[in-house]
Amino acid sequence: MSSYAPQENPFTPTFGEVPAHMAGRAILVNDLRRALSSAKRHPNLTTAITGARGSGKTALLSFAAEEAERRGWIAVRTVALPGMLDDVLISARRKAAHLLSPKAARVTGLEVGQMLGVEWEREDEPTNWRNEMTGLLEQLDETETGLLITVDEVQPKLPEMVQLAAIYQIFVTEGRKVALLMAGLPHNMLALETDKTVSFLRRAQKWQLGRIEDYEVEDAMRRTIEESGRSIAPSALKKAAAAANGFPFMMQLVGFRMWDQHPGQREITDADADAGILLANKEMREGIVRATYEALSPVDKAFLNAMLPDDRLSAMSDIAQRMGKTRSYATQYKNRLLGHGIIEEAPGGVRFQLPLMREYIADQQL
Repeated sequence: MSSYAPQENPFTPTFGEVPAHMAGRAILVNDLRRALSSAKRHPNLTTAITGARGSGKTALLSFAAEEAERRGWIAVRTVALPGMLDDVLISARRKAAHLLSPKAARVTGLEVGQMLGVEWEREDEPTNWRNEMTGLLEQLDETETGLLITVDEVQPKLPEMVQLAAIYQIFVTEGRKVALLMAGLPHNMLALETDKTVSFLRRAQKWQLGRIEDYEVEDAMRRTIEESGRSIAPSALKKAAAAANGFPFMMQLVGFRMWDQHPGQREITDADADAGILLANKEMREGIVRATYEALSPVDKAFLNAMLPDDRLSAMSDIAQRMGKTRSYATQYKNRLLGHGIIEEAPGGVRFQLPLMREYIADQQL
C-alpha cells in the first residue's frame, strides 16, 4: 500500500464545529441560505431546531452564523444562560463596530438576580436593553445590514430567554432586518412555545433533526475523505456508515477515529474502520449515552427497559404490559422520552433513536 504525506484529520467530533459536509440536512441548509439572501422577509428567518444531544443542532447554528456573515449580516451567538441579553448586545456592538456611531449607553449598576443583569444609562436619557438594541438596529438599517441571533440550549424557564423572544417579535413587527435561530431539546422548545408571552413561536419554522439515511452518511464520509487526499475501501465505508447509525456526532466520531489509525496510508482499510468503530462506540457510550441515561427518572428507565425484548419496534401495549401499568400511564413517559430525543415514533410503536442506548441499557442488566 502506497504512502503519502499525512493530511490533517478532516472529521470534526467536537460540539458545534461545522463539518465538511452537512449530511442529510440539504433542505434545511438551502432554506437558511435562501432566507438570508431574500430581499423580503423570509419565514425561515425565525427557526427552531430540535433534536437529541449530538444530532447536530449546534453545528447547524454555527453554519447559519457563518452563512449570514458571508452574506453581510452581523451574526451573534449565545447560549440560554443568565446574562445572555447583555452578551447579545455587547457582541453585536463589537461585531458591528465599523457600522455604528460611538454614542452608546454606559453600565451604571449590577444587581444579582436582576432579569437583565445590568442597568443602562445615557447622559441625556434613561434606557434599557430593548432601546439599546433598537438604536443598534436603526444604525444597521442605514447600511441594510441584518442581525442574526442564534440561541443554543434553549431554556424555557429562563426569564431572559422569554424576554429575548418577546422583544424579537417587536423588532419583526417594526420591520427590522433581524433573524432568530434557536436550538434545544424537543421538550424545552415545546415548553417555550407554550409560554403565552411568546406564543408567536408556534408559527416559527420548525426542524426536528432525526436519523440521517445511510446512503447520505456514506456520501458525506466518502467526500470528506477524498477531498482530503485519501480513499476508503467500499466495505470499510459501509461499516463506518452503519456504525454511525444516522447520527451526525457518531458519523464524525467514527470518521475521526478510523482516519487516525494509519494516517500515513492513502487508503482507509476494513481494519482501520473496525478499530475506529470500536473506539468511537466506547466514547459515545461513556460520553453522551451514559450521561443521558443517568439523568433519567426511574420510570423513564423502566420504560426503556420494557423496550429491550423487541428487536426494532416496540408496541405501546407491550411496553405498558411489561411495566405493569396502563397504556395511558406509559404514554406519559413515552412523551417525556420523545422530548429528550432518546426514542422516536414509527408506524406501530416506538424505537430507540439515540445510538447505542439499547446496548448500554442491556449491559446494565447483566
